[in-house]
Amino acid sequence: MEFFDHNSTTPLNEAAATALEAAHREAWLNPSSPYRAAAQVRARLDQARERLGGMLGAAPERLVFNSGATEGNNKVFELWARQLPAEARVGVNPTEHPSVLEAARHYFGDRVMELPLETKGFVAADAIDYARLGAVSVMAANNETGILNPWKAVAVHCRSAGIPFHCDASQWLGKLPAEGLGLCDYLTGCAHKFGGPRGAGFIVLPEGSGPAGFQKGGLQEGGHRGGTEDVPGVLSMVAALEASFFGDAEARDAFEAGLLRALPNCEVVGRDAERLWNTSAVVLPEFENVRWIRALEQRGFLVSTGSACSSGKLSASPGLSAMGYDAGVIRRVVRISAGAQTDSVQWEAWRLALIESYTALRESAGESPVVAV
Repeated sequence: MEFFDHNSTTPLNEAAATALEAAHREAWLNPSSPYRAAAQVRARLDQARERLGGMLGAAPERLVFNSGATEGNNKVFELWARQLPAEARVGVNPTEHPSVLEAARHYFGDRVMELPLETKGFVAADAIDYARLGAVSVMAANNETGILNPWKAVAVHCRSAGIPFHCDASQWLGKLPAEGLGLCDYLTGCAHKFGGPRGAGFIVLPEGSGPAGFQKGGLQEGGHRGGTEDVPGVLSMVAALEASFFGDAEARDAFEAGLLRALPNCEVVGRDAERLWNTSAVVLPEFENVRWIRALEQRGFLVSTGSACSSGKLSASPGLSAMGYDAGVIRRVVRISAGAQTDSVQWEAWRLALIESYTALRESAGESPVVAV
């Protein structure tokens, strides 16, 4: 099977697998225990915090290890609900991951303000009315389209306005340089998006934050999150990020150009915007995306949809809806997301599989194929 769904999850990279196995053998003790052997495990955990902080440009004491970005995103809004004035509004990018959108609505209800988008689909940093907001949340890179947001500009504006800024960097990390992300007041990420293990992640807090009380039950993680730390998961996560390497968009761009020639009624979402080099969200000419996914799987290709899919029921993607796509179009979106090792041969094989699938779908519907390889 060819795996083209790396924005959903990634396999453990070699460095992460090696670190995880070694940690399960050598660093399995509770780092809070009082004996010297446990103190050595604590030292390895502290070193991992320093290494990750160094990559992000964030002081290590700002980092809290957790189970992943969904937990982190929820905790940011929970904390803001406790700290911000009762009437405060939060500005949220309308193309965010559901773990941000749903958390924002849960804690702030009708005080959630959708941020304006540029026509290409990224947040319009200079058009945000920062003076009306108590906090802002903007993801670094979109999980569905790969479109990059100007998170640095938003962070600077928020700093000038004196309001906190949160950035979900789940899709950015491991695909683009992590340097400078520490500029964000709050930053969330998860290991399994960049070759690390599932169930490991982190949140970066502002400088000088007191105990956030995210999880009761102990003084671990500087009093922010009680519970015995998953040291093997943390060591594996940091090793994964250190070992990650970036691809380029050349093979992806060639795939898109060839596909648009073969299927002229296709559209690539955000094609003219800055995007992650690995991501292509394609509006296909006809047939719902679940049918495309089954047809492609039969040909050995695993991809995802541009819509949330649960128990066989489709709901319109809020991100694509915010970009102006209607439900009928969204149901024809397939998201392709490659890994750094995916080469041009695999991209071309994927393009041909799409064309073959289209021919098969049209024939099954009693229609004649209209494609050019």
